[in-house]
This record gives sequence, structure tokens and C-alpha cells, in this order.
Amino acid sequence: MTYTDNNITGAEILMRALVDEGVTTLFGYPGGAIMPVYDALYDYRDQLNHILVRHEQAATHAAEGYARVSGQTGVCLVTSGPGATNTITGIADAMMDSTPMVVITGQVGTHMLGTDAFQECDVVDITQPISKWSYQIRSAKDVAWAVHRAFYIASSGRPGPVVLDFAKNAQVEKAEYVPGTIDFIRSYVPIPPTDKQSIAEAAALINEAKRPLVLVGQGVELGNASEELRTFIEKAGLPAGCTLLGLSALPTQHPLNVGMLGMHGSLGSNKKTQECDLLIAVGMRFDDRITGNLATYAKQARKIHFDIDPSEINKNVAVDVAVLGDCKETLPAVTALLEKKEHSMWRESFREWDEKENSVVIEPQIHPTEGPLRMGEVIRRVTELTHDKAVLVTDVGQNQMMAARYFRFTQKRSILTSGGMGTMGYGLPAAIGATFGAPDRTICLFLGDGGLQMTIEELGTIMEQHAPVKIILLNNNYLGNVRQWQQLFFSHRYSFTPMMNPDYEKIAEAYNIPALTITERSQLDKGIETMLHTPGPFLLQAAVLEEDNVLPMCCPGHDVDDMMLEV
Repeated sequence: MTYTDNNITGAEILMRALVDEGVTTLFGYPGGAIMPVYDALYDYRDQLNHILVRHEQAATHAAEGYARVSGQTGVCLVTSGPGATNTITGIADAMMDSTPMVVITGQVGTHMLGTDAFQECDVVDITQPISKWSYQIRSAKDVAWAVHRAFYIASSGRPGPVVLDFAKNAQVEKAEYVPGTIDFIRSYVPIPPTDKQSIAEAAALINEAKRPLVLVGQGVELGNASEELRTFIEKAGLPAGCTLLGLSALPTQHPLNVGMLGMHGSLGSNKKTQECDLLIAVGMRFDDRITGNLATYAKQARKIHFDIDPSEINKNVAVDVAVLGDCKETLPAVTALLEKKEHSMWRESFREWDEKENSVVIEPQIHPTEGPLRMGEVIRRVTELTHDKAVLVTDVGQNQMMAARYFRFTQKRSILTSGGMGTMGYGLPAAIGATFGAPDRTICLFLGDGGLQMTIEELGTIMEQHAPVKIILLNNNYLGNVRQWQQLFFSHRYSFTPMMNPDYEKIAEAYNIPALTITERSQLDKGIETMLHTPGPFLLQAAVLEEDNVLPMCCPGHDVDDMMLEV
């Protein structure tokens, strides 16, 4: 588009700035205080594809899903008051999971601020603790500056959400738009300088180690360093476990991949965490779901922490060497100093625990021979029939942990789930966003009956956009994860966890979404193939064992290697 008039409204400045930032897709919901922006958007429909969601929280999760699979910054647009406050959960979710997102909220005019005007709300103060930057645009001349600054902050360093609160007067006032981007902000250091001595010290510790273990986090993917990670672990023969959000940073079947870490992780990786002599964390947080009892966590091991965020260093776990910087640069720097090693005996020592977990937990879950369908077998057949190339999206609950355990990954940026916040309702809108962020990939969403009903209105968005989300509903008629805890820790007192469910096939039909319910093992493969071969969206409901449990499990407060295999 050729611009002939540069004295334009703040709303149009926003449009031009978004285009100049490379934005092509945004998710939103209009309202009074953002209406001038939506009016300007009407003339930019050929450049900006606006996806109308059914709830503002869904706009944030869709933007998250888009960002996670594409590597771009997600954008959402909402009105003031409840429109803005409905985004809070998504903003907090993006902050916890380091997802780049720009949230633009409408606001009453500056002359009305502080008067308790209709749908006035102090968005900036509310969102400051859960965002990288929160700013109120009060004048049209500040729009371009604020937008370019927002995108730079959201996408640089450790990514995260930025909030722009857009006063209505600034939307209608006129100013000149001067194209430009921002790549420097005084006092903001997105990538800390790397200390060369730390590179040498890290390499020395790795070369000396007899029992090293790598912990792979999402930071590897955020830094586009998957290949650098593989070169690093392959040169030194380093077994590597993955966090929930880091699962697709390393192919599942890679010979050095020892499985998922943490509360419902692999038995071997958790056991060996307490036996290794060197722990190497790459782009991950030492959160409680990973560490278990901090007082006993890997006390025998030296520790190296690769991270772009200095605030994560020594936050929960003290480390011996901190390698600050972008892991795309720091990993090769350390790799160049590593000795070629195999660590064959150490790697072989995982086998005993892997075999035990496989016989006690995995095989009964993915290859049962009798009884109701199991969550694990449904998930494993979906990944097998998509040749391990699909994008996995999950909601939160048992479906999340089961999917993380039994789905397999061959490509990067292939898992979308709410890690730090554990947000039920995340899955459906995030999957919608993923269809726009990765339109050439198969998007498989696993959720439970509880999570689906939290954002079920987004079936309307799927209908309108014909978004090709393959929805696999693991229906156990319970809030399954809470029920599991009630079973284990509250004497089977199932307080308000049984769920009465509607007829999901009829609901899907109302939204023009093809649907199928399977209740028998013999129906599984045909049902999945029907779903995969049907163009566009599909809802596959699987009636699964009601009182199934996600195992192994490290119970809260226990040592990370104290894992329950049976109930």
C-alpha cells in the first residue's frame, strides 16, 4: 500500500505500525473504547487478517498459540473494562511461559480517566506485574513509538507479553506517522553479555564429568537453537531430559533423549537426576514441578545453567557456573571446547528404570488388551497415525500430562500447552491460533471434558474460520486431575469433581463441525483416520477409563526420584 497522507488518526497509525512490524494476523473482539481502531482496521482487511474470537481470554490464548508455532509475536485487540480484564489470564500465562505477545486494549479518553467512567479500568497497574512492559498511549503522536517499542520488548531477550492501553482520544487525534522500528532501548539489555570465562569453566566441568545430565527447556526453541543443542549433546555423549515445554526441542526418539522431567516425567530421568555428577540446565526454569523437594534436589551434582535471563540464575537452585547469553551462541561456544565422549556405561544405567516404567506403566497404558479405552492408547495412536509430525496442543489436566508422555515429536515448535500457569481453557483457542501460525501442519488438540467447557464458545470461531483443528476429547466424566489428587491425598472424597456432560456430538453439529464418538478399542484406528482424512475441523470424542491415573508421579514435597508407579 502506498501512503499519500501522513497526517492521520492514531487508529490508522496503529494499523500502519502493525503492518510495518510484519503483523499479518491478529485476534480480537470489538467494543466501544476500541471502536475507532476497528473502524481503521476495516480498510486494512487485505493486510491484517483479524480473527473474531468469542471471548477476550480466547484472543490471548489464540495469540499465544500463533506465536508458539510460528516464532512470531502474537497480537490481540480488545476493548476497555471487562474486555481488558478478560485478557489477564492470558497475559499471565504468556509471562510465565515466555511467549511474545502484544495486547492492545481500548481505554476511555484521557479527560475521563479517574472519574469511574463507563468501562474504565486501570489496565496499566493491573498488568504491570504480569507483563514485560505496560504502557498507556495518551496521544496520537506516541502511537508509533509505543507500538515499535512494544514489539521489540515482547520479542527480544526472554520473550513475553506487552500491554498497550490505548486511550480513545489518542485513537481519533491526528499525527504524522514516520515509519521506523526500534532495536535499542536505554537500560534494557535483552541479551546479557557472555563471560568467556564461564564458557571455559562450563566446558571444563563437562569434560571432567562421569555422569552428566542435560535438562532441556523451551529456551532452546525460543532461541532457535535445536540444532546447536543436538551438536552439543552428541559431541559429548550427554543424555538429555526435557521439560514439558521443551519436549519438541529434541526429537523424542533421539538416542540421547531420556524422556520428560518432573512430577509426571520419566522414571529414569528423575532417578538419575539424583545420581548424576553434573547437571546442565539449558533454557529452563527450576520450578517446583521439576525439582520436587528443593532441599534434596541433585545435591550431589555440580550445576551449569545456560540462560538468557539473569534473574533465573540461582533463583531456586544454586549453580556452579552460569552461562549467560543467547543459547544459539553460547552452546556452540562451549561445544567447541568439549572432548568427544560416549558415556556408554552411564547412558546404559538408565535402561533398568526405563524397562521398569515400560512394563509397569507404559505398556498397560498404550497397549491395553481389555477394559475401557485408556487415554495413553488414544494419544499414542494419534501420534503414530500422524507419523509423529503433528503439532500437539493440550489443555490442562490429565489430558496434558498423558499427551506429554505419549505423544512423540520429530519437528521443533510442536508442543503448545500452558506450563507455568496451568490454565484450563487454554487448549481450544491456542489450537485455533496454531492453525494460522502453522497452516501447513496438522494441529491435534487433546483436552478433557472440563477444559473444553471452559472455552467451548470458541467452537464458534472454528466454525466461522473453518479452522482445521483436530479435537480429541478424552472424556472421563471427571475433573480428572483433581479427582486423582482426591483419590491419593483426600481418601477418595470426590468433592465436586464428577461432571455431568452434554451431548458433544450435538454441540459440534450445531457448529457445523463433524464429530464422532468412540467407545470401543476396535473403533479407535478407524475413528482417528476418519478425523485425519476429513478436511477442516473435527471432534473425536473418546470415552476413556473414568478413574485412570497419570503415572509415574512424584508427590508434592517428595524427592524428585521418589516416584509412585502404581496406586
